[in-house]
This record gives sequence, structure tokens and C-alpha cells, in this order.
Amino acid sequence: MPYVLDSFALLAYLGGEEGQQRVTEILRQAEAQETQLHLSVINYGEVLYMVERERGLTEVHLTIAAIDQLPIEVVDADRRLTFAAAHIKASYPLAYADCFAVGLAQEKHATVVTGDPEFKSVETLVDVEWLPQGKGGS
Repeated sequence: MPYVLDSFALLAYLGGEEGQQRVTEILRQAEAQETQLHLSVINYGEVLYMVERERGLTEVHLTIAAIDQLPIEVVDADRRLTFAAAHIKASYPLAYADCFAVGLAQEKHATVVTGDPEFKSVETLVDVEWLPQGKGGS
């Protein structure tokens, strides 16, 4: 089963918050090539702006170095994914950046890993694996 991380899941992992253990398990599976793990570049950017806002630009550079070492395929927001995200946003009460995670999960036939309660509205579109709701994403 492939997975898509949203910003909530990645921030939980990076920040040692609730849910870190489950994200670590998925990362180990991806490292062992037992699963595929994806992240939209839009959600990557979302993580970076949150880190910069809370901890500064120096921490952003460290965060980029940490993320780039992980067994995650970062997927660019091409025309197809952008249009899919726009369609999802038009129909569901979900933050626009989160729509990229949903669109990517649809494209990859993957489960979204998150703790963001906004994703409840799209459980009919994609499978969602729920992390505990700590501080998390957006």
C-alpha cells in the first residue's frame, strides 16, 4: 500500500509529536522498499513556511536537509495534479494545499497519512490513515 504524507504527518515526524512513531514505521517500510511514500511539493512548501514562521530561516535549511534524506518521492505540481487539486477544492471544504495531497493519493492509489480533521470530508475520495491530533500541520 503506497502512502502520501500531508504537512501534518511530516511536521509530526520532524517535531517529535504524536504520530511520529507511525510515520517512522512507514519511513522504514519505504526504506526497505516494502511501500512507496509520496509528498507533493506543495505540501513540502507548506512544511517549510510553517517551520520558517515558527523557528526561522536557518531551521528551514536544516529541515530541507532532513527531508531530502528521507525515502520520499517528492512529486511536482504539474498541470494534471493542479487541475485535480482545483477540482477537489471546488467540491470539498479542504485547504488548497491539502487538495494536492488528496489528488496525489488518487493518482498513486495511495492512503493519505494525516491527523488534520479537514480530511474527514474527503474520506469518500481516498483512504485516510489517522494520526493522533497533536500540534501537527496547517
